[in-house]
Amino acid sequence: MPDKRVAEEGQMLNPNPELPVVQSGAWVQKIYGAFPAFQSKNYKLYFSGQLVSMIGTWMQIVAQSWLVLQLTESVFLIGLVMALSTLPTLLFTLFGGVIVDRFPKKEILFYTQFAAMILALTLGILTVFDWIAIWEICVIAFLLGMVNAVDAPARQAFVTELVDRDQLPSAIALNSGVFNTARVIGPSIAGVLIAVIGTGGAFMLNALSYVAVILALRKITIHEVFVKNTTKPLDAIKEGITYSFTHPIIRTLFIIIAIVSIFGWSYTTVLPVIAKNDFHVGAAGLGYLYAASGLGSLLATVLIALYSKKISPLYFIIGGTLVFSISIFLFSFSTDINTASILLFFSGFGLLSFASQSNTTIQTLVKSEFRGRVMSIYVLMFIGLTPLGNFQIGLISEYWGVPLALRAGAAIVLVAGLTVFLFKNRIIEKYHGYKKNVSVL
Repeated sequence: MPDKRVAEEGQMLNPNPELPVVQSGAWVQKIYGAFPAFQSKNYKLYFSGQLVSMIGTWMQIVAQSWLVLQLTESVFLIGLVMALSTLPTLLFTLFGGVIVDRFPKKEILFYTQFAAMILALTLGILTVFDWIAIWEICVIAFLLGMVNAVDAPARQAFVTELVDRDQLPSAIALNSGVFNTARVIGPSIAGVLIAVIGTGGAFMLNALSYVAVILALRKITIHEVFVKNTTKPLDAIKEGITYSFTHPIIRTLFIIIAIVSIFGWSYTTVLPVIAKNDFHVGAAGLGYLYAASGLGSLLATVLIALYSKKISPLYFIIGGTLVFSISIFLFSFSTDINTASILLFFSGFGLLSFASQSNTTIQTLVKSEFRGRVMSIYVLMFIGLTPLGNFQIGLISEYWGVPLALRAGAAIVLVAGLTVFLFKNRIIEKYHGYKKNVSVL
């Protein structure tokens, strides 16, 4: 049942006090019921700013891949640029986690978002004036990756300070919803913008989108909690790694996340090539492929919000892994864009189900003093290892073809998912034998 404050907000939305709130505010109460995180004013501000900013980010991802393809016609270089954008996460995100545990997360996010805005603006100016070269794209991609090495764990950990503990699963699902709503809207807009104002214009609009999240952060008022720790950074990182990989559930989730990151999520690297060479579509068609995957993720977000309290997260994790891998495997055989879009829809559904519930389980179990460092390891596994995925799929595609690269990766993810399924009882047993008395599985 919604609390008193939610009911008062419903009354404020009712233009006629003689009519019961249920008539004009019922839809608001339904949304709050399905997504309790929206009861937090701070989270609503953060959600709105992130949505606008992430739409811009996805516009840039599509525009950047398309620009590299136009300049080089090389699958390998597309993979290289994608790898450079995530390589700093592999190298520096553990240090980012130490920073997040020691300084106010809100201020960290303000500076990282501002830095990302400057880099997007620089890329836009260079492209608009036709000064752009592949080495410049590589440098900016690497610098943006350095920003993300701190920004990503800060965003993951910051959510817990915006909502109550019982609202946390909703907030994490909504964060995934923001990402995937943007993945629907951003690529679709990018396809149109590239045709109308070019890739440079798309980069500059992305720079403008960061203003939304910066303003939202300034309006958020919270009492941030962080531990003043004088432990040396390397020792602090060691503490976080030891804590994570001696925890029976977090350790298992990190291993599966790493496998999906390297061999599964890397399919996005070759989408521009598939769109152009196999389906013979332009930037708009590429946008539709990204959007199809995003729509599947949105559906998963809603279902998780409705059923996460009724269905064990473990089944979302296992089922999501299997649906994702099977969809990508079948996608590698598709010969038309309509069939491909349907399969990408299911791949997005599976990936979101897996990622969201893995994140929720980790955030629920982790101790507060380790949160930043543990979430930096999560980011390392999910994003930081993608350079390896981008490199391997680019290399295999270059010599043995894109379809074989997709099938090999999907098969590895499928085996991982089946392994977790076969050992699910042992995983649950280990969980119940662990000293934390938290019922999430």
